Amino acid sequence: MTARIYAVYILATRKDGPLYVGFTNDLERRVAEHKSHQFSSHTAKYNIDRLVYVETFDDPSQAIEREKVIKKWRRAWKVALIERDNPNWNDLAE
Repeated sequence: MTARIYAVYILATRKDGPLYVGFTNDLERRVAEHKSHQFSSHTAKYNIDRLVYVETFDDPSQAIEREKVIKKWRRAWKVALIERDNPNWNDLAE
């Protein structure tokens, strides 16, 4: 049996645009849903669909806790987290 991977991710429109922090057990599917704007949501309304940051976990409770922590952060801290690994804000889904 394959171990499931859980991901905490950050989406953006551009460097100075809105950010979205999420959690999923299927990153590829979830990013595709965001990119297709198939759900009427905050990300669809503001066209937030560029995957700019990902952390993976083996344990769903750790991933959920990390998502909650990041969501509470100031924007500047989220930007610093993104730029540590992705200074050009490239779309990691591509």
